[in-house]
Amino acid sequence: MSVGDVSKRILLGRKLRSSQLGETLLPKRIALPVFASDALSSVAYAPDEVFIMLSLAGVAQYVWSWKIAIAVALVMAAVIASYRQTVHAYPSGGGDYEVATVNLGRTAGTTVASALLVDYVLTVAVSISSGAQYAASALPALQGHEALLASVLVVILMAINLRGIRESGSVFAVPTYAFMVAILGMCAVGFARMLAGNLPDVESARFDITPEPGLGGQLTGFALVFLLARAFSSGCAALTGVEAISNGVPAFQRPKSRNAATTLLLLGMIAISMMLSVIVLAKEMGLRYVDPADLGRLTIDGQPVPADYDQHAVIAQIADAVFSGFPVGFYLVVTVTGIILVLAANTAFNGFPVLGSILAKDGFAPRALGNRGDRLAYSNGILMLAIMAIVLIVLFDAETTRLIQLYIVGVFVSFNLSQLGMIRHWTRLLRTETDPAQRRRMVRSRTINAIGLSFTAVVLVIVLVTKFLAGAWITILAMLFFFLVMRGIRRHYDNVEAELAADEDDSVLPTRVHAIVLVSKLHKPTLRALAYAKATRPNVLEGVYVSVDDDATRRLLEDWDARGLDLPLKVLHSPYRELVRPVAQYAAEIRKANPRGVVAVYIPEYVVGRWWEQLLHNQTALRLKGRLLFSPGVMVTSVPFQLRSSEIARQRERRDELRVRPGDLRSGRARERRSSRGGQIQR
Repeated sequence: MSVGDVSKRILLGRKLRSSQLGETLLPKRIALPVFASDALSSVAYAPDEVFIMLSLAGVAQYVWSWKIAIAVALVMAAVIASYRQTVHAYPSGGGDYEVATVNLGRTAGTTVASALLVDYVLTVAVSISSGAQYAASALPALQGHEALLASVLVVILMAINLRGIRESGSVFAVPTYAFMVAILGMCAVGFARMLAGNLPDVESARFDITPEPGLGGQLTGFALVFLLARAFSSGCAALTGVEAISNGVPAFQRPKSRNAATTLLLLGMIAISMMLSVIVLAKEMGLRYVDPADLGRLTIDGQPVPADYDQHAVIAQIADAVFSGFPVGFYLVVTVTGIILVLAANTAFNGFPVLGSILAKDGFAPRALGNRGDRLAYSNGILMLAIMAIVLIVLFDAETTRLIQLYIVGVFVSFNLSQLGMIRHWTRLLRTETDPAQRRRMVRSRTINAIGLSFTAVVLVIVLVTKFLAGAWITILAMLFFFLVMRGIRRHYDNVEAELAADEDDSVLPTRVHAIVLVSKLHKPTLRALAYAKATRPNVLEGVYVSVDDDATRRLLEDWDARGLDLPLKVLHSPYRELVRPVAQYAAEIRKANPRGVVAVYIPEYVVGRWWEQLLHNQTALRLKGRLLFSPGVMVTSVPFQLRSSEIARQRERRDELRVRPGDLRSGRARERRSSRGGQIQR
């Protein structure tokens, strides 16, 4: 085993056979943290965004915070109920993409796919950037290096996911459950203290907020509606990640659909409880929260807060006050919140590769995205997601406030098209279904999806109106880019398939085969290539030598005559010392003289055992093969000749074959290897 293979095994673990795919499926207790971490982590920033938007008009508008939270909760409940219908109807893992493609057509499906791809990349960028900012605020040494830290965290997550979905789920389960316990526990303590009448204020309660110019006083009419719409659209960031479970149904243990639907229900109950509790507690504890880039609007007795004031996140302020006198509780909440913000990106690392594999199968993405790696994960999709997220993080310098404006547009586009597709799905089935019980179930499901569509359509309009100029236009352009790229890839695959389709002319054999063997000198590799070419019985066979030195050419001709070879030797003179061009031109001339014939070019090549030896040999052969690949009617055949050093590679492969691997004792292969080694097992 080479050093590269050893390093790969240390990083990724042992290879898994295709038959072991069932061993990687997830039970509900692991699937919940794997697919729900993104939606749950939004509790760490969605309430912040609601209060930031309402603060534009001053503290007086905070009275709307709990009402906005209820509106967001209703939308989330409707969306989750709708997706429970989706996982039952389409359990193959295509999710929104499959629903839209089957029921609305290829264009709608590609639109959904482009929206989801953008949303997955943004999920990683936003979550990791938020976690990096959180870490930098706690550790001053990291300040100014947030983009580098975020990029490193993306690479770490990528490496963990390359080990397989079950292992990554086991790694992330503990911190995700710790986050649930910490936040729900904090809220429970807070409500208990509120009922007891001793709920303390948060640290920012002593401040006041100066409204933005033109938004002061009592807002009415359009200004108030627009402000509440902006706050509502920002709070809807809590819905990101809900769709991930519908895309990951194949990763669940059987019964897949039922387990996925149950996990969705648990996600909805937990996320709604956490978000409502945090927003209600924040309002009751006198929170004052503004855009971190606009801290000058926070005042004390009419004076702005000090320039070095550090505005802590909403959850951090609540935890500090609720657990006053119990710092362990505060540090637990803050720590697990920072961790979950990083781990939220894991939802995208599970959803993006699966969607990429489905798109690759349908011809809308490179086929490489459909290949499983050593650990049965879609490794190429994981790598692609990591690269795009790192590029986005570097471009926006890991600033969450800039990235968040790009968020949720894509996911609500997919929500709408998915719900519309589900309505058409149930309508189509109702036309042929006669069983009353089944019809009642279908009507109920269609009603749920219709309610979900009405809610998500309203949210999408609000998001586009309130966030378009703030950065949503970038997301729309990115979706358009992915849409055009996917359609271009599909067009390419369709053209290639049409071009490769066999027809009647393909059964006609070539009229003649003109074989040429490239000769550099008369040695064993050349003689072997000549013998092999002769055994194929071509119509014409000749050796071809490119002359760049008259003395070397003369010696070769003398050796050729002395050996008495019964084959002609064609000498191509190259005054400019080129080797590749004369051969390519000669092959083209032969093909031109007989368009219905083929030219078979045999190239002797050395087989070596060390990587550095490859750099010393076969370079001309590689260039020649690369040139001839574009020559129609020219076939290239490599005739290998094994040098002694190639035995090193054979011995290395043999040792690797005889090594006992995990599972070999159970399957009986270890006994076979022991017998082949004379009773000795290599460990």
